[in-house]
Amino acid sequence: MGQELECRMHYQRKVLKGKAYLETDYVLFRGDQRLKILLRDLKSVNAADGVLTLAYDGGEAAFELGKAAEKWREKILHPPSRMDKLGVKAGLTLRLAGDFESDFLEELRAKDAVIAEGQGKVDLVLLAATTAADLRKIGTLTGGMKTDGAIWVVYPKGVTSIREVEVIEAGRTAGLKDVKVAAFSPTHTGLKFVVPAEKR
Repeated sequence: MGQELECRMHYQRKVLKGKAYLETDYVLFRGDQRLKILLRDLKSVNAADGVLTLAYDGGEAAFELGKAAEKWREKILHPPSRMDKLGVKAGLTLRLAGDFESDFLEELRAKDAVIAEGQGKVDLVLLAATTAADLRKIGTLTGGMKTDGAIWVVYPKGVTSIREVEVIEAGRTAGLKDVKVAAFSPTHTGLKFVVPAEKR
């Protein structure tokens, strides 16, 4: 989810200063003390008077987030779907490159997105890359994308055959700007690229 805020955390009878991060699978606090709470371990999530309180097996932690407390509560209780993260909507035109699992293809169909088969310009390109060599396709695929469109490079986590730095470098070499990262699945990450505003 990529949210972060400077705040104070009340934990084990201590008040700690630092920064709280709301990610797809966990809440992380870094500061006077480090605390990571997995969202799957939460027993309750409450927000009141600008304070977000998370109860889990390890106890309870309260974060002074101000106006963001309620927003974080909603994001935790109602996380965005994979389609939401990727920006896939009904009527959107997209092109797939590489192999995607059947459950992902079913999600696309459920969203009524239009998967292009021809050579026309599309709103969104999705590239499944398994090795650094697959990244050479970015430049060609960008040519089939609308200038205000985007390309997502989906690649496996924690492997040596393709690393984040290589994905970023390949996108920039193709004249694109990396603007967002999202958890695509438990095993894969997605990195979003767009054409820089000054080149549109």
